[in-house]
Amino acid sequence: MQLYHHPYSLDSQKVRLALEEQSIDYTSYHVNPITAKNMDSSFFKINPSAKLPVFQNGSHIIFDTIEIIQYIERIAVVSSGTDEIMPSSREVVEWMHKIQEWNPKYFTLAHIPEKYRLTVTRFIRRVVISRMAETPEMAAAYHRKLREAYETEDKLKNKSVVKQSTDHLVALLDEIELKLSETSYIAGEEFTMADAVFIPVLARLELLKLADEYIGSRPNISEYWILVQQRPSYKKVIGKYFKGWRKHKTLLKTWCFVHIRTLLRRY
Repeated sequence: MQLYHHPYSLDSQKVRLALEEQSIDYTSYHVNPITAKNMDSSFFKINPSAKLPVFQNGSHIIFDTIEIIQYIERIAVVSSGTDEIMPSSREVVEWMHKIQEWNPKYFTLAHIPEKYRLTVTRFIRRVVISRMAETPEMAAAYHRKLREAYETEDKLKNKSVVKQSTDHLVALLDEIELKLSETSYIAGEEFTMADAVFIPVLARLELLKLADEYIGSRPNISEYWILVQQRPSYKKVIGKYFKGWRKHKTLLKTWCFVHIRTLLRRY
């Protein structure tokens, strides 16, 4: 089994947490979307949407995050050979979909300094144009990605788009804050895949330095956040890359790659 992912990708984090929690072995392939590695023709042929993660088991390829997690659960059930491991309940699946409905794209981009965001955006557009010339048989798919990049910039100028994303997040956090007043985890007293889907949302808020506003103001989520950060899966999937000096190393390495390639005009 192979997983194409990257530590920056929120959906990749969700799937990797599920893999770690279910103790499923897999081969890891890093594909950095900020340096446009997801636009390389080898990856683009597998997944023309260029979105992460991509899960492959033999000839079976899955792109949808929730579908990947449920597939992982089925593997864990079969592998266990016992009744001790069961697929997610209906409540857990409903929570997974509810959390997944929030698209972090515009919220995240709106909280990144404009000079950095525009530098990366221009770099990615140039990479797409370059790949389009290199692989004319996939020019139409690359052109769609180029159009999406321009549309994203236009939408970011529309304050209502960002506000809608923010309002959606606030409503989700408020609902989970209420739920956590009754239970230790989102769907009860045990960690479930609903938690695996939600934890990266909190990690994104902390990465954007918005934890005080969105987490700290909600006491139940604050306690929950402290609790889940102690799990080995969190430390391996997220904490390893976004704590202390490692966070600066990870971000600096990516920024240097984009900056140098831009200066050299090597796309």
